[in-house]
Amino acid sequence: MREDLDQPLFNRALRGRYPPGSTIKPIIGLAGLDQKATTAGHKIFCRGYYSLPGKTHRYRDWKPEGHGIVDMHDAIAQSCDTYFYELAVELDIDNIASTLKQFGLGEPTGIDIGGEAAGLVPSRGWKRANFRDKQDQVWFPGETVITGIGQGYLLTTPLQLAEATAALATRGKRFQPILVKAIQDSLSGEISAQPHIQKEAISGISQRDWNEIIEAMRGVIQDPKGTARAIGYQAPYTLAGKSGTAQVFTVAQDTEYDAEEVAERMRDHALFIAFAPIEEPQIAIAVIVENGGSGSVVAAPIARAVMDAYLTPRESTGMEANAQ
Repeated sequence: MREDLDQPLFNRALRGRYPPGSTIKPIIGLAGLDQKATTAGHKIFCRGYYSLPGKTHRYRDWKPEGHGIVDMHDAIAQSCDTYFYELAVELDIDNIASTLKQFGLGEPTGIDIGGEAAGLVPSRGWKRANFRDKQDQVWFPGETVITGIGQGYLLTTPLQLAEATAALATRGKRFQPILVKAIQDSLSGEISAQPHIQKEAISGISQRDWNEIIEAMRGVIQDPKGTARAIGYQAPYTLAGKSGTAQVFTVAQDTEYDAEEVAERMRDHALFIAFAPIEEPQIAIAVIVENGGSGSVVAAPIARAVMDAYLTPRESTGMEANAQ
């Protein structure tokens, strides 16, 4: 099992490092609003690609024909890459890095279990410190572009992504995740609850900006063109989410990605983040399906199933009590 190529013993939740893909867009959008790089009403015309000023290279949108005219809400709900390419350039990589770190990305969550990986939030300083070749030490504009859609050097663990989702749900409140709820003394039977450790909150962001992003995440589920509208069908609670599809390798400029022609281990990862209920959040979740393909098709239904089990438990038949 240790030698198996699929690494069945590898703790992916704590140690797996993945590009977050489009699941990062709500945080990028929030950074754009907070730092005045854009407004919620600002609209762009998405023609299916973005090019840096004076350059011919096209950074492609997942939708070849483009999304047409979109604002912030539409760009999150429909996952318009072009909007976030442009916004990332307006923000600049160091400002993006600063906001991502506020959400706990790039460092361990501090969960009460060993072996947690840190993830990676890139910046100019990080690149200078980690690349020896002088040319590679330069931060290129194109690297900022792709960071805007959660690609490039940016890496997160599933647990970090879930913690960041919880911070979105609570509008900036952050708690250290724990596994142990309480400890019982084997002799006295006394039970001591483990304390909830509150981390430094994300401050300075207006309630209006939080609301804009959360409403856009609701749109992912409820809008007619929302990328994960299928999982909202007959949900007995309100939920907000964001789909993501992360590339494992770079597709050449003039090459079309065809999953059927690519080895399974080189296919895109499927991601989805979600929380519910929106009005009073009780659960936040991050799903990553390695080489699963579309986040909205593969990962989103898993998130819905987990939230259904947590928020709408079936009535006890007595078997559960007997088992306990």
